[in-house]
Parts: sequence; C-alpha cells; structure tokens
Amino acid sequence: MADRKKALVTGGATGIGRSTVLALARAGYDVALNYNSSEEDAQATAEQARALDARTLLLQGDVSDERRVREMLTAVGAEFGSLDALVNNAGTTASWKIGDLETLDLGEWDRTFAVNVRGTFQVTRAAVPLLAKGCDPSVVNMASIVGLRPGQQPPPYAASKAAVVNLTRTLAWNLGPKIRVNAVAPGWMEGDWMQRMLGDKYTEAMGRRAKMTPLRRCLVPDDVAETIVNLLTSNRFVTGEVVVIDGGFSSST
Repeated sequence: MADRKKALVTGGATGIGRSTVLALARAGYDVALNYNSSEEDAQATAEQARALDARTLLLQGDVSDERRVREMLTAVGAEFGSLDALVNNAGTTASWKIGDLETLDLGEWDRTFAVNVRGTFQVTRAAVPLLAKGCDPSVVNMASIVGLRPGQQPPPYAASKAAVVNLTRTLAWNLGPKIRVNAVAPGWMEGDWMQRMLGDKYTEAMGRRAKMTPLRRCLVPDDVAETIVNLLTSNRFVTGEVVVIDGGFSSST
C-alpha cells in the first residue's frame, strides 16, 4: 500500500524486536527487519507482519560491520525509498560470574560495545539520508535500566547501555530539528534474556521483582513495543529523552 509508512528494526527476529515489528505493522508501517543469526525466527516474524498487511524486507547482517550496514541501508533505499522510523534494537551481552570482575572476557567486552554502541551509531548514520526523506522521522534506541542505575547485568552491558543513553542525547542534538531521537530503558523483562542471566534463580527472582513493582508484574516485550511505537508516532516535541519501562520499580526503590 503506497500510503504506509516505512520502518527499519534491527534485531527484529525475536523478543522486543519481534514485538516491535508486529506493533509497527499493526500501526500501518511496512517494515525492514534486520537479523544476524536467527533466520528462521526472522522469517516467521516477517510472515506474521505480512499477515497484518505490511510489506517486509529481510536484512541479514551484523550491525557492528560498517560495510554490511551500508549495504543494508542501500537495500532499504532501493525497496522503500525513504524511512519514517528507525528502531535500534540489536544488542548483545557478555557472560560473567556476578561480582567477580576477573570472569569478564575482554573480547566479549569489545564485542558488546561494538554491537550495542557502535552498531547503534553506524545504523543511524547510514539511515539519515532515508530518514531525511521521511515524514516526521524518528529514531528510538534500545537502552536499559542498568544503563541508568546499578544492576546485576555484566559491566560491559551496563556500560554500553549508559553509552547508548549519552549517544541518544548527542544524536538528538545533532539530527534536530528534522529527526527526533529518543531511547527506551526496559527493566527486568520476562523471557530468554533474563533466564540466561538468572539461571535456576529465574522464577524466584522474577516473582520477587514483580511483588516489589507498583504494577505488580514484570515487563513483557509487548510493553516495550507499545512505548516504542508511541515515541515514533506521537510526542512530536520530545527528543533526547530516555523512557524507563519498569512498572514503577526504579521510582519506588
């Protein structure tokens, strides 16, 4: 459909990315979906988006690879012609034993920053010419509550998300007034990511966190997607902001 807006979502195959792709499709967007290794999941997400009348474009590539990023945005331009929205969701983390800095591998540290920070910058920079052609173009970056306050996440992940917060504000200053740039900072979210972080303590820890949260539950991907779409489609005088999505936990502890 010619009147549908256009969006690019990185890391769009699973989790928050998947929920965002589908929320955008429901909101009237055609969606370019980037993934790195989850091809089967990406195909399934694209199929669901097409069932919602969205035209989709699948883009395999590592967002830390500058050449591949440029190739992907060239493909988006050839298919869509412009972009109205960019969601920088692709991310990774490192493994560690909580409290033991010696268990951190510096190769994983570098990889975390390459994907989470440099990748966010590279995709945004490459997308600027297409966003400049869009209607009220907007970017939403994926930060995290641990980028704003201490938590149990690995230090390279937390530090990289703090860098995303700063990068969001820097990009907002540099890309205004034409392009708005904001970020979301999710709290503890149900699903595979926290299961990997918490291991066999997942059920107990998530239940305890829910009881300590004013809204009495933990986050799910659709909650984040709802906020992302809201930032993209409204809030026209909001830029350089970070929206915390944690049910009020961080404001009550």
